[in-house]
Amino acid sequence: MANENVCLIKDLKPGLKNINLVFIVLETGRVSKTKDGHEVRSCKVADRTGSITISVWDEVGSLIQTGDIIRLNRGYASLFKGCLTLYIGRTGDLQKTGEFCMIFSEVPNFSEPNPEVLAKINQINNTHVKTEAYGSTPSIPNPGPPAGPTVIPPSTHNQPCISIRILVQDSSSWSQGSMAQINFNY
Repeated sequence: MANENVCLIKDLKPGLKNINLVFIVLETGRVSKTKDGHEVRSCKVADRTGSITISVWDEVGSLIQTGDIIRLNRGYASLFKGCLTLYIGRTGDLQKTGEFCMIFSEVPNFSEPNPEVLAKINQINNTHVKTEAYGSTPSIPNPGPPAGPTVIPPSTHNQPCISIRILVQDSSSWSQGSMAQINFNY
């Protein structure tokens, strides 16, 4: 399977299937249980083009560790609560290919809520409103401030910058270190 049809996180879109992708695991989320007793874990993963959340079920989720470099075969992308999320397909699998040595970027985070997508979802949901009684077309209510973190605009000097996440080793396991930002001036 070498690098046959490997895509990048930046190229993922809702509904895309048969995704082959190589990523590094940045964070493993808490385990939650479904009504049927399945364990589900969301993990933040990244490649050199950005980051995304992957949802993993049952035993597979318990095997994933921060810093693992993994190849996803035959996955798919879908929206979950308005956020782009990566899943393992029914015939898909994950293969650990290494640890800690991969160039990646956390930004952009393609799993952050997208205000444009949320607006379209709201518009679709609001088209079912009966308008005959009011004699007008339906209006889309203001959903309030966009969900997700506040985006800090770039500096007025347009200086390129790079964000680096540092993983540090303690006596028992690898844990997330601190975030550093380095600005490169030309």
